[in-house]
Amino acid sequence: MQDPGSGGLLPDIAARLKKFSPRLAPDRHQRRRSAVVMLLRESPVDGIEVLMIERAQRAGDPWSGHMGFPGGRVDPGDAHSFAAALRECVEEIGLDLARHGRFLGRLSDLATHLRSGNSAMLVTPFVFAVTDHPPLAPNYEVADCVWVPLAFLADNRFRQSMPWQYDGIEVALPCYYYSQRRIWGLSLGMLDEMLQVIGLAEFAPVVPGRP
Repeated sequence: MQDPGSGGLLPDIAARLKKFSPRLAPDRHQRRRSAVVMLLRESPVDGIEVLMIERAQRAGDPWSGHMGFPGGRVDPGDAHSFAAALRECVEEIGLDLARHGRFLGRLSDLATHLRSGNSAMLVTPFVFAVTDHPPLAPNYEVADCVWVPLAFLADNRFRQSMPWQYDGIEVALPCYYYSQRRIWGLSLGMLDEMLQVIGLAEFAPVVPGRP
């Protein structure tokens, strides 16, 4: 089996993530926690791609239908957020990262935009390299899996804005549309930080995007 992250640009990305010092919330151990995995692969056509999932439409789910990453809440049985990320990856997309992935690093803690109620929590993203065709088996929580080229996200020509109501005031938030799917919010914040950390534009040419 191909060793994930052993060739091409992925070793450079791993080196940059290793040097990165993520921002950790000082009260992280007293807050509700969640963890996600950002899976990277190297495509011969589009360069480095990240796996995003389209969440299934479910009543009562504040992220129903949104684009995001495999992951979920840290359960009492999880030793830590990293263990929760591994468990959720198996549950949501059927991928065992102990067998099919290589850990590259982690990003900063992010707070959900929902500040109250059961959905308010801190989210920790963990970055892994996988082979170009990892075995995926999405469960009922996932409507689809989409590989998005990082070069598309790094090209500001494709960055758009969307209206959002916040405390009764309409504000403009950044977003992307890829394959007719909207990428925004917390997921876009994670992607923006990763692109900044790995310095994609410094060693990978921007390829034409496919809105």
